Amino acid sequence: MAKEVDVVIIGAGPAGMAAAVYAARANLKTVLLDRGIYGGQMNNTAGIDNYPGFVEIQGPELGEKMYQTVQNAGASYEYGDVQAIKLDGKYKHVITDSEEYVAPAVIITTGAEHKHLGVTGEDEYSGHGVSYCAVCDAAFFRDEDVAVIGGGDSAVQEGLYLTRSAKTVTIIHRRDQLRAKPELQEKAFANDKINFVWNAQTEEIVGEDGKVTGVRYKDKVTGEEKVLPAKGVFIYVGLLPVTNAVKDLGILDENGWIPTDENMHTKQEGIFAAGDVRPKDLRQVSTAVGEGSTAGQEAYNYLQSQGLLK
Repeated sequence: MAKEVDVVIIGAGPAGMAAAVYAARANLKTVLLDRGIYGGQMNNTAGIDNYPGFVEIQGPELGEKMYQTVQNAGASYEYGDVQAIKLDGKYKHVITDSEEYVAPAVIITTGAEHKHLGVTGEDEYSGHGVSYCAVCDAAFFRDEDVAVIGGGDSAVQEGLYLTRSAKTVTIIHRRDQLRAKPELQEKAFANDKINFVWNAQTEEIVGEDGKVTGVRYKDKVTGEEKVLPAKGVFIYVGLLPVTNAVKDLGILDENGWIPTDENMHTKQEGIFAAGDVRPKDLRQVSTAVGEGSTAGQEAYNYLQSQGLLK
């Protein structure tokens, strides 16, 4: 038998947890669903130094503090991998791998995941030298030479984190300058452990005996191919929205993101979206929390306007 609630929130990152707090505090029967542990991308993030209230805090620690707030608010946290959402008048059936929920309001905060390069060796050596999470895997490369592929905030921030354990960190970027915010660039350029390879097109992750040994890349200026020796390769080349479960609702844009208005309303009545799953320029914990808070409050406003409050 399906569980009947007021609002189902899909995704327990900062946006989802903020939405759960606001919905639960409005006395809505709230279920927060996630296919893994709460915290989202914060669990893969090193020191966070731009979230108001903390000079610096580790991502997993901030996630734990947010979850405590969710518990205090009275929202229910449950594991579930959402397979589909079916519309039934003003109600939505959220179907997971183990349960079904029925609610008049749904908030989608599934976020985004790291994009893959799609080069030879990437999948073969994933978990054996290729990583998408410096916080998770840096300890495996203590006093080793590692490479970071990318030039945005995540690439530089995780490169800085890797210097705590690695011997050297080489950032390989396909352009001639970084895209990361200026303060991160300043830290990277000032760090003696960080080197840079510019105008480089990654061609292959090379290795032997089941382990990574380096990165083969092409110099886009000279056309010359080179191999950078490295025991670990950390890839940060963009994000893809996690929206496969909601692809049939008619709420996605051409790239798979979920557009909303300023109050987090999607094209479907009673369905809201917040956080990194939306198309936007700034993806930060603070923006996710603000959007999630708005979505949680708007879910209450929607139920009230439709006479659906119990």
